[in-house]
Amino acid sequence: MPPSDTGRIAVIGGGPGGLYAAALLKRLRPGREITVWERNAPDDTFGFGVVLSDETLGGIEHADPVVYRALSDAFVRWDTIDVVHRGTTQTSGGHGFAALGRRTLLRILHERCASLGVRLRFGTEAPPAAELAAGHDLVIAADGVHSATREAHARHFRPTVTDHRNRYIWLAADFALDAFRFEIAETEYGVMQLHAYPFSRPSPDHHPSTRPFGPPREPGASTVIVEMREEVWRAAGLDTCDTARSAEHCAKVFADALGGRPLRSNRSSWLTFATVTNAHWSHGSTVLIGDAAHTAHFSIGSGTKLAVEDALALAACIEEQPDLPAALGAYEAERRPVVLSTQRAAAASLRWFEELPRYVDQPPRRFAFNLLTRSRRVTHDNLRLRDPGFTGAVEEEFGCPPGTPPMFTPLRLRGLALRNRVVVSPMDMYSAVDGMPGDLHLVHLGARALGGAGLVMTEMVCVSPDGRITPGCTGLWTDEQAEAWARITRFVHDAAPGAAIGLQLGHSGRKGSTRLMWEGIDQPLEDGNWPLSAASPLPYAHGVSQVPQELDRAGMDAVRDRFTEAARRAAHCGFDLLELHCAHGYLLSGFLSPLTNLRTDGYGGSLENRLRFPLEVFDAVRAAWPGDRPMTVRISATDWAQGGTSDEDALAVARAFAAHGADAIDVSTGQVVPGERPEYGRSYQTPYADRIRNALDVPVIAVGAISSWDDVNSLLLAGRADLCALARPHLYDPHWTLHAAAEQGYEGPGASWPLPYRAGSRIPPSGRTDAPKPRLTLD
Repeated sequence: MPPSDTGRIAVIGGGPGGLYAAALLKRLRPGREITVWERNAPDDTFGFGVVLSDETLGGIEHADPVVYRALSDAFVRWDTIDVVHRGTTQTSGGHGFAALGRRTLLRILHERCASLGVRLRFGTEAPPAAELAAGHDLVIAADGVHSATREAHARHFRPTVTDHRNRYIWLAADFALDAFRFEIAETEYGVMQLHAYPFSRPSPDHHPSTRPFGPPREPGASTVIVEMREEVWRAAGLDTCDTARSAEHCAKVFADALGGRPLRSNRSSWLTFATVTNAHWSHGSTVLIGDAAHTAHFSIGSGTKLAVEDALALAACIEEQPDLPAALGAYEAERRPVVLSTQRAAAASLRWFEELPRYVDQPPRRFAFNLLTRSRRVTHDNLRLRDPGFTGAVEEEFGCPPGTPPMFTPLRLRGLALRNRVVVSPMDMYSAVDGMPGDLHLVHLGARALGGAGLVMTEMVCVSPDGRITPGCTGLWTDEQAEAWARITRFVHDAAPGAAIGLQLGHSGRKGSTRLMWEGIDQPLEDGNWPLSAASPLPYAHGVSQVPQELDRAGMDAVRDRFTEAARRAAHCGFDLLELHCAHGYLLSGFLSPLTNLRTDGYGGSLENRLRFPLEVFDAVRAAWPGDRPMTVRISATDWAQGGTSDEDALAVARAFAAHGADAIDVSTGQVVPGERPEYGRSYQTPYADRIRNALDVPVIAVGAISSWDDVNSLLLAGRADLCALARPHLYDPHWTLHAAAEQGYEGPGASWPLPYRAGSRIPPSGRTDAPKPRLTLD
């Protein structure tokens, strides 16, 4: 049964989200009394064009065919994207966009609301939400990014508003582009970028030539957004320009794209984008929708889309739930995951444009592919389906042999030739006894080598008994341990020809002497603890963890020697690659982070000093490790905590290790301090690898929630990584790499099935699945 307490509804804000929510709720229950307050006049609006996705249009079609037909009649549709950079245009097709003028969209919604009996109060400031709530059953706050409702009840909604560093301005050109156009201008002041798309068709009898008689015909129109870094904006003098002069300046910079035409504004000004989030979306009978609740960067065209989808979900939940509290709870539960996913994609896109100068030297096709896949929503696989010609050209430029996905191209690090770009990430098994690897380690590493990965990494192997994380950690401080490891490397090389096996070498530092992960992660042992050492005498968890002893010079020398002894043993074991673990808050990472290194001697303070001991260890290990075998270094590129490792610090750390001979940087993040706040999500750590690779031109291993072969191909082809390390997917499926080859129809040297397994190289048949039903369908 529908709720009985939504007879009177107030909507604050007459944008697309508020209007559409009003129309849907009135259509569902014609007896409702619904009023929309909009402080501007009906024809007043900011911006120009609006882009909606096919997914959103599908929801509108099922919920309100009248609005859908009106929108369809007004849409400009196109399916190509042009990326223009350094005199070349790369065109990718098959994308499927639909846009219309914002004024047209508002007019359609005004007319629909009026026809249904919704009261529209233009030019009228809405009363405060609290006042409206006293006389209405539901208050919908659709009052935008600067929501007065959200601010008035900030204690309940708990908003966070994050301002970003690029400047942008919304403008328009009075002609219709024939594609979505991204154009990069490298000016004397710095890099500027244009985002432009058509939103109005030319009238049927419009011709570009000048008409000698009769009224002018409508030539169509395009939205033009110009964006640049703050420092570029100031250097160009745009901070002192009014709107007209800004439009003139932008028209000159992008004269080729505009065909020499001018740009016009609509009360436009230079802005910085603000990302809005809220801990709660409702308070009592007041609910936030659209930009009042959340924002997502314009570069993925999501603002109006999200607002309209919010309206659809809110109306559906009110219809489905027994009362208003349940409806508002269901609305937020349904929409929050979708919005968070969109915001993560938007944040990736926003950061890409903020870091644009790092990519401008990429080859033209790679640059275009990188731009198109920047949000991680568009990937190699769906681009290949949309435009196989474009994707094939990008693959050819990358160096893919015909029929070979990027992940199955080889890579050489010193004398080591890797058959593909897949790495089994180090995963602690916590199953050793006195540091000895056993049968489980043989099966774990051997199975994944048989499963096709190019490089299989051990867990962090500890250099001394007091360098273990737990009693179950493996080590390499005795010859007996070395013999056990040699058994594993022999199996990998003999049973899985072409697979390489690498050793990750480390020392737990202040994070040692803890229980097995499944018995209480980071919790100290109940008995049998061993003394800890670290850069500074800071416990990992205050009041819980043991206080470590600060290493003095003699202690550092002893630790360094333990690393070199283990490296020599590793060489004799037959490992193909050695990785020095300088991440995740373990001993060497503890020297690097300003949160864990509070020393006042020559090994603390400045980053140069904090790097000294990790580099001393690296140099000693590199000297002990065979010259033809590669060494990598794993770092935490951010601590996910205030005052921790900065982007500039991470670049400096990577640069230092590369200068000392590291063949690749394995770029992880966090796990340095317990109060960290990671921004989890798909491939969430890969931007840090991307930044290091493209700023320093050093090979990188990307890690962090990379879960699909499509992600791997996309990261490689865009130039964001050279190798991709996956952990949990390999726990789920030891033959992940071979299965990825089968799913892509690849057979070749990059993925050789072991002879006993070759009969399983084809995908087993599976049954069909039915598509989900539309979210809201009305008769």
